Amino acid sequence: MRDKTINLGNLLLSLSEAIDLANPLIALHQQRTSYIALRIAEQDGIAGQPLRDLFIAALFHDTGALTVEEKTALHEFEEVDVGNHCVKGEILFKRIPMFDRAAPIIRFHHIRWDAATPSACTDAVREAAHIVCLADYIERLVKRTGYILGQVDPLVERIRSLSGSELDPIHVDAFQRLARSESFWLDLVSPKLYSLLLHKGPLAGETIHAAALEEISTLFRDFIDFKSSFTAAHSSGVSKCAETIGDLLGVTDDERFDLRIAGNLHDLGKLIIPNAILDKNGPLTDEEYRLMRCHPYHTFHVINTVSGLSRIAAMAGHHHETLDATGYPFQRPAQELMTGERIIMVADIFTALIEDRPYRDGMALGDVLRLLDDMSARGILDPDIVGTVKRHSAMMYDTVLAVENESKEFYATRIRASA
Repeated sequence: MRDKTINLGNLLLSLSEAIDLANPLIALHQQRTSYIALRIAEQDGIAGQPLRDLFIAALFHDTGALTVEEKTALHEFEEVDVGNHCVKGEILFKRIPMFDRAAPIIRFHHIRWDAATPSACTDAVREAAHIVCLADYIERLVKRTGYILGQVDPLVERIRSLSGSELDPIHVDAFQRLARSESFWLDLVSPKLYSLLLHKGPLAGETIHAAALEEISTLFRDFIDFKSSFTAAHSSGVSKCAETIGDLLGVTDDERFDLRIAGNLHDLGKLIIPNAILDKNGPLTDEEYRLMRCHPYHTFHVINTVSGLSRIAAMAGHHHETLDATGYPFQRPAQELMTGERIIMVADIFTALIEDRPYRDGMALGDVLRLLDDMSARGILDPDIVGTVKRHSAMMYDTVLAVENESKEFYATRIRASA
């Protein structure tokens, strides 16, 4: 794995899609916005690196809207403080050097055309941000029900009415030229949009190596965890716990790498879970519990759409399976659960039990080990892995909490403080 390349467009398109799984009303919002922005930018003669940066920014422009509730409010034009998610998005993207040029575009993508330019906003960033702003506005006006070509005239008129105030007239003119083409609109709502962006977009054919994949996985780990103060460090803890178990079991370097990535991404499917459920101070209703049980399914299928990540998809997506096939959502039998999956299963439970949750405080180490022992005895968890955790439990407890405390500190000082 360390020497294998991954298609960057394939990875980013799939992760962008995961962010918008939260609500059918916003499905594919960021992919569609990136398509509109790409086509407007091409009309305006933008190419090369600036086009690439704009495309990435559009693909993740709403990542700072960390909760399902906030994403939905933005899409429905109900969010009052639209700048808040822009700031958080920039903070998160700036942590990844390969995205440093896209980060300020995310920060300023709601800036009005007739507003004064902030000192931190360069001319190039301002132009890209105005294009993303326009594309975002257009996409939010598209109704998910109804034939798309029947929506064009009133939508174009609405955009024209904002030209020279909220929206840049030059880019609005470019959009109006595009809007005359039926194929522009049909591509926008086509189920083949992913393929079109993958093969015709500015990232076509671009690949990354393991180090970049790991960086990107930490970015999405933060998107997942920072939804709630109660999960603000969970995935970082699972990743470290799984890697530590792998070290103790003597797995290969490639397997350790896969464990770290799988730990970072194992709760990717929780992006669909409303915070009203994640933060609930009490037992879940049957309906809430059924929704919660869906998250590993989405984790598996999102990661599995990225060529070369099938093993990581299995490790991450099977973290709620059990050796007696009573887990969820796939009910995999023991013979189909390899060592990596078994490690992530134990790492997730160990980490979750020592953490504070809305309905309980973190458990004492002795109580955690007794629960793991019981699950091992009942054929739920791998006894060899549980035995390894028990023998090194004090070290593992300290290691996981140390990593989690770092994530919690960043969350408290940078993310919550920016709200």
